Amino acid sequence: MTKLTRLGLAALTCAATLVAHASTAEDTLLAALKQTYPGTAFDTVTATPIPHVFEVWMGDNVGFVAETRPDYMIFGRLVDLRAMRDLTAPKLQQRTNAANPAAPTAAAIDVRQLPLADAIVSTQGKGERVLYLFTDPHCPYCRQLEPELVKVPNLRIYNFMVPFQDQALPVRIWCAADRLAAWRSAVSGTLDGQSAPVRCVHPLDRNLALASKLGVQGTPTLIFADGARETGFIRAGEIEALLTQAVSSRQSSKNLKE
Repeated sequence: MTKLTRLGLAALTCAATLVAHASTAEDTLLAALKQTYPGTAFDTVTATPIPHVFEVWMGDNVGFVAETRPDYMIFGRLVDLRAMRDLTAPKLQQRTNAANPAAPTAAAIDVRQLPLADAIVSTQGKGERVLYLFTDPHCPYCRQLEPELVKVPNLRIYNFMVPFQDQALPVRIWCAADRLAAWRSAVSGTLDGQSAPVRCVHPLDRNLALASKLGVQGTPTLIFADGARETGFIRAGEIEALLTQAVSSRQSSKNLKE
């Protein structure tokens, strides 16, 4: 056996050992959780980008467990802060689609049916291109998205606020004399919901119902003219590319119908 061949076999053995270790760690943790908490239906355990921290699925619920302390669980979402990307949202959407195949997918959304009167509208330039947003003024990624949106020209934005955290601030924004100005003040941190409560007829409950109907589980969620969606923070260049793609998709669909 040549030296090169021996080295190659050694590398393969090492790789196989690493894979087996990862699989064993996940299987071991899953078995331990099932034994310790028999009343909870644990489905799967998978590794995360964080060493020794695992993603634990229990039906439609997800938690995060440290391999060394499985008696503690963190519920929420895992976010890549460098890429500003919600890593959990796509998996939640996949589970929702698998549980209810008849539920609308991103591409199946008919944007013509969206109740535009329930959104805050802003226009940049001629506003010939359209973007539909689901946002929460408390959401840090919605706040970081705002400066990126301003960079995109020729755009009309319909912003559907969903009060995932509380209604006080969204209600204050909607009931303001200038809703767009109030929204921008809120995401810049100069407006909050702690002042005297305001009252007006608002669409926030309808927006929550709409988000549920469309499978929107996180903010910001961006929906484009062709029904495609993105969840989480994305930069202006990517928004521009997706807007262009949406125009192309709609034109192709129109040509097929003709």
